[in-house]
Amino acid sequence: MAAKGARGLCEAMRSLSITSHAWRKAASPRISSIASARSMATEASLPTTSTNASPSSPSSSLWKPATTIPVTIFNFPSYEPQRLESWSTKHLYLPLRRDILHLAVIYEGDNTRQGTASSKTRYEVHGSHKKLRPQKGTGKARVGDKQSPLRRGGGKTFGPKPRDFGTKITRKVYDLAWRTALSYRYRRGELVVCQDGMELPLPADFEALLRGGGLRESGAELEAGFRAKWVKQVLDFNDWGRKAGRSTFITSSRRDNLFEALDLVPRWGRALDVGDVDVKDLLETGRIVVERDALMHMIESHQSDITPSIFVTNAAFPRVATSGEIIVE
Repeated sequence: MAAKGARGLCEAMRSLSITSHAWRKAASPRISSIASARSMATEASLPTTSTNASPSSPSSSLWKPATTIPVTIFNFPSYEPQRLESWSTKHLYLPLRRDILHLAVIYEGDNTRQGTASSKTRYEVHGSHKKLRPQKGTGKARVGDKQSPLRRGGGKTFGPKPRDFGTKITRKVYDLAWRTALSYRYRRGELVVCQDGMELPLPADFEALLRGGGLRESGAELEAGFRAKWVKQVLDFNDWGRKAGRSTFITSSRRDNLFEALDLVPRWGRALDVGDVDVKDLLETGRIVVERDALMHMIESHQSDITPSIFVTNAAFPRVATSGEIIVE
């Protein structure tokens, strides 16, 4: 029985293989004709690319941001343009970052706090620490010593002690805040760059009176009044005065006539040495009138975030941003 079953299974497999072979022969011409007529995948030729971009190619017409901006150098106090210079956009054309400016102003304010407030605790107040009266038997409220914070003249509970209110900020963030403040002023047209040696000349007649001693008898009050009137006229004529929101004059060193005259009219403007300027000073008044040398000093001192810390000889590597190249003189 087992031999008959195995023989029947072999005959069935042989017949199945013959049938599948006959069907494959019959269907092969039809499949080949269909495949030759249309392939299953869509064939497309690859686009040809060239490494050299021609002037008419779209890549050459892409917009590229400007890397420099024009800065006019004026004469002081006549406000006459002297020359046109090219300055880097990384120095005077950064986008406004209110968060960076806020961090810088808070940092400067915290570090200028003295932190010298001090009060005495009950253990530091002068006097005996003896109990004022017995605990019981007097019919009055129980009390301790006279240094108790509950009594007048006693110590202070949780009072202030000398401390350091200073906070920290990353140097690169602080330098970015400096250039952001200058860029904000430049974008609004409130940054006036003047030639070096910015000084307020006095009228020739007034200088003659000073040299001749004609104002000695009148006193210093008349001289101060004339200086105040003269500087007001100069500032109002250039739209730098009180109506324009005051002006901050920044010089590389002290200018006696300018500093003394502006001290007489604090509501019209103020003068600062470049070493005394902070980010907050650049944002307070309506105009910033700065010497070219002082502006260059502020930028060179606050560009650590754009200065590479390594030296690379590759020409394709971005170099340090430069400013101050003369365009028109």
